[in-house]
Amino acid sequence: MSSSNKRERELARAKRERQVNRATSAKRKRGVFAPAALILVIALLVVWNKWNSEQTSVTPSQSNTQSSSIYCGDAPIANVAAASFTKPDKMDLSKKSYQWVLNTNCGQIVIELDHKAAPTTVNSMLFLTENKFFDNTPCHRITTSGLFVLQCGDPTGVGSGGPGYKFKDENLPKQKENNYPAGTIAMANSGPGTNGSQFFIVYDDTTLGANYTIFGHVIRINQLE
Repeated sequence: MSSSNKRERELARAKRERQVNRATSAKRKRGVFAPAALILVIALLVVWNKWNSEQTSVTPSQSNTQSSSIYCGDAPIANVAAASFTKPDKMDLSKKSYQWVLNTNCGQIVIELDHKAAPTTVNSMLFLTENKFFDNTPCHRITTSGLFVLQCGDPTGVGSGGPGYKFKDENLPKQKENNYPAGTIAMANSGPGTNGSQFFIVYDDTTLGANYTIFGHVIRINQLE
């Protein structure tokens, strides 16, 4: 790698760290919802490495549970017996801000929810969280070329599961380059108005059709000791 490319990567990493630090320091009073949604080992390692360029990159073929600096427990078994609902209950979204904490087998992913711009989505995700819908569910899909997303939220672990209901799109970005930047949390779908429980974490700047509801952003990753 040339010195100029190395310098560019270091500057980009420093910029992302500053953005996360600014977001973290600005958050003090908030409500916290913490699902026990476990993430596949490989998935979180890829996310972690994209934000920490000193570590070696991880590819989907690597299924071990240990790297030079990260140790993870066993990945979860798909929860095929997850509950099904006709519609979500109305949640209290009156607080100034909310964090959604994904407790994983590699550590925590802390997400700031955008309940102002995506109230229907946030309401549904918090409802499912309170009903333990995401407990012991894997992230079933990771893409590593062109599209940089980690997809989660399917209790069956195969990409076709959902909560039993669907809801509308909201807070769609403009169609432009990198319209889903690193750290974005958005809903997966199979067409307009088909949101359910599946969501994806963008771990590197990605350009997509402006069809996926953005409902939050990663503000911190807490690695397991």
